[in-house]
Amino acid sequence: MTMAASAPEPTPSLELTAPATGGLNTDPVSPATMSTQRLRNEDYPDYSSTDVSPEESPSEGLNNFSSSGSYQRFGESSSTTWFQTLIHLLKGNIGTGLLGLPLAVKNAGILMGPLSLLVIGIVAVHCMGILVKCAHHFCRRLNKPFVDYGETVMYGLESSPSSWLRNHAHWGRHIVDFFLIVTQLGFCCVYFVFLADNFKQVIEAANGTTNNCNNNETVILTPTMDSRLYMLTLLPFLVLLVLIRNLRVLSIFSLLANISMVVSLVMIYQFIVQRIPNPSRLPLVASWKTYPLFFGTAIFAFEGIGMVLPLENKMKDPRKFPVILYVGMAMITALYISLGCLGYLQFGADIQGSITLNLPNCWLYQSVKLLYSVGIFFTYALQFYVPAEIIIPFFVARVPEHWRLVVDLFVRTLLVCLTSVVCTGSLVGVQHS
Repeated sequence: MTMAASAPEPTPSLELTAPATGGLNTDPVSPATMSTQRLRNEDYPDYSSTDVSPEESPSEGLNNFSSSGSYQRFGESSSTTWFQTLIHLLKGNIGTGLLGLPLAVKNAGILMGPLSLLVIGIVAVHCMGILVKCAHHFCRRLNKPFVDYGETVMYGLESSPSSWLRNHAHWGRHIVDFFLIVTQLGFCCVYFVFLADNFKQVIEAANGTTNNCNNNETVILTPTMDSRLYMLTLLPFLVLLVLIRNLRVLSIFSLLANISMVVSLVMIYQFIVQRIPNPSRLPLVASWKTYPLFFGTAIFAFEGIGMVLPLENKMKDPRKFPVILYVGMAMITALYISLGCLGYLQFGADIQGSITLNLPNCWLYQSVKLLYSVGIFFTYALQFYVPAEIIIPFFVARVPEHWRLVVDLFVRTLLVCLTSVVCTGSLVGVQHS
């Protein structure tokens, strides 16, 4: 007895059944082995062999999505539109790393810097595209509405020709989930420090800040409370923000963040394009000793790759996601290259770690820090969404149903407090070193 490939509706579970005339072993098999055999015995090409290219299946799957109701997810109240997904994609990639790109270009050279940013952007988009295609492929093979990062890796390893990889496929999922949690919570920690430092700088320089933006005079800062107290002040507001569990609702905050960041970036561009000095004094290629510093900053700037599958999984029509991905990442890469180059051309060797530190000390450009901080504040919830989706289900599944909401909110609060504690500890370590 065999399973028909063109069943009218996806079955809730797939059973591996041996034919009466033999061929398959009828002995009991482990769940991991059964999962692997299920992948290999379905009516789909075996991409672990060298005779069939894995490039073919994702395109076929995309063509057949119009007849697969299990994957399109039309009409779900929590699904996002293409515009909301684009807003999330832009916001997830435009963060604190953008402000450090002029210094990154300095560490690579005025020619090598933008070329390297372009190459990194192309590689990042290509890898994102492969990831989405693999996810589409396994959704089609397993009749699942969506798969996350860990599941994509696990199913990929289960389809591997290596028996060792197939038997340890679940470890691939755990490793990917672990690094996603560390990476995304690391971004949240950086945002915490950025917010505290920026508010501290604006408040301490308030007495010396003027309305005259022509003279960039050195301002004597008025000491205020410690940065850790600023973090403690921000903590309850960030806790309230991450209690929003719906990605569709978060799109409103992403839109506000994008607006505030666009206004601040327009003000930055308006300043750095004026009276650009002669670029002939700038090196085309910097010393190889500083290139790793460029690479670290550039990789950090492309911080939205962890959001790719969560955004695609929440779309009403995921067939449109590849177009949104390529258009959005093209806009982001162009923004990175232009700001990095123009910032370095304007300030040269005097460029600082964040381009906002090179702006005149007047209220017009101090507002740039405040507007960008507002955008980073709302971005915290978007970056937090990824580790929350991995960690929270683990705890929620182990409590009675009437306690699930309480546990969900408690774990969210605990994770935000954890990022605050990590930031406070890092500041203490820096002060003692």
